[in-house]
Amino acid sequence: MNTIQIIGLGAGSSDDLTIKAHKALHEGMPTFARTERHPVIKKLKEEIHIECFDEFFEKYESFDEVYEKITDNIIELAERYGKINYCTAGSPLYGDIVTKKLIDEYKGKINIIIIDGMSFLDKGLKLSGFSDYKSVKILDCLEADEFSFDVNSLNVVTQVYDLEMASQLKLKLMETYDDDSHVLLVDVLEESVKKIPLFMLDQEKKYGFSTYFCILPIEINENTVYNVTNLCRIVKLLRSPDGCPWDRKQTHESIRQHVIEEAYEVVDAIDNDDVDNLVEELGDLLFQVVFHAELGSEEGYFNFSHVVTNVCKKMYLRHPHVFGNVKADNADEALESWEASKQKEKNLMSYTDNLKNVPKALSPLSRSYKIQKRAAEVGFDWPDKEGALLKIKEELYEFMEECEKNDTVKMEEEFGDLLFALVNLSRFMKINPDVALNRTINKFISRFEYIETHSDKDMKQMTLEEMDELWEESKFQ
Repeated sequence: MNTIQIIGLGAGSSDDLTIKAHKALHEGMPTFARTERHPVIKKLKEEIHIECFDEFFEKYESFDEVYEKITDNIIELAERYGKINYCTAGSPLYGDIVTKKLIDEYKGKINIIIIDGMSFLDKGLKLSGFSDYKSVKILDCLEADEFSFDVNSLNVVTQVYDLEMASQLKLKLMETYDDDSHVLLVDVLEESVKKIPLFMLDQEKKYGFSTYFCILPIEINENTVYNVTNLCRIVKLLRSPDGCPWDRKQTHESIRQHVIEEAYEVVDAIDNDDVDNLVEELGDLLFQVVFHAELGSEEGYFNFSHVVTNVCKKMYLRHPHVFGNVKADNADEALESWEASKQKEKNLMSYTDNLKNVPKALSPLSRSYKIQKRAAEVGFDWPDKEGALLKIKEELYEFMEECEKNDTVKMEEEFGDLLFALVNLSRFMKINPDVALNRTINKFISRFEYIETHSDKDMKQMTLEEMDELWEESKFQ
């Protein structure tokens, strides 16, 4: 079996090279290195012959392709010579993608020997001056996204190769941190540390494989940004014996209505095109979710992690056209895929089960809309809006007949039928009945306010004709 001896060159000068590594490098085997930019390589080249893969970084466009080609080349060299040395900066086990690919893809096919060295990560942490190792998050610069960073931990971003990578990381960090938050630029080989504001990251000129970003955790009493972990802890504190008496008293049932109210306030913010208010209201709605999760945790039934896990699983299962092999070329096909996955997931055995599955807690207008939509999916529907319009007229006449008879029970029944028919028409016209009615309510309030503010009389002293005149006037304002 061919052998690849992977040697860690450490995070400094040749004085830091381990005795074991030094001995392996002088055994006379063909030796190759990821890059000659490591200071140890320059020293070793005075003693032994070493070939480097620096040209691969210039030849190929993406890092994925670079590491794929280096790995392939190392395998070919091992087959040619039987046993070779592959040298990499720091520790092979921390941050060297080639080593990872060799272990993951060729284990059992090639004999791999690891000769370790001091990692860049270990040295970078020491240079950062951060001593609380209980709260450290290590991030690969190639894989970090805006969801990777934890404001409560030291975030160490490894090997920021160049200015383009630094610029991309700056944008991702600014999704989480304030623009003037400070970042430590640590050069592990030069043993230098520079503290600069986040928005200046792309103004620095010198970046390379030995450059690390260290973003210090934000002290809780100085926080300007938080994450969902902070929110969970806040809610837990509110519910604790030292927390808030009102919050401690609440149950799922007692705050049930708050969930509905907060959801409608989110919709209001959307309708008003008020971004700042939308941020606030979405936060209030999220608070309700976290609060219910904390109640579930105290009762021993579920916690916030279960809530998140469940919805993530659901999204994976209901999007086979994204995460599976189902094809959906447009929104209609995507929705069809979603509904099919949903029925399979909920084990709905009949079409009626699908109607019954619409939550009873929805507003009657929304529940009507969803039930009619599901009935239409199996063909139980008018062929066009004309049928829906005629049904409204029919129900209106029937309601008027019961009004003349003054039969309260029948009036209520027919009025429900009329509302149901109106919702059916809204579906044909692609109008959300809840949104439409809310807009009318808001319009009513606005016109009512116009009457009150544009009259020199108290409204109770006004005649209906006077009110109606101002009402009509308000329509043109």
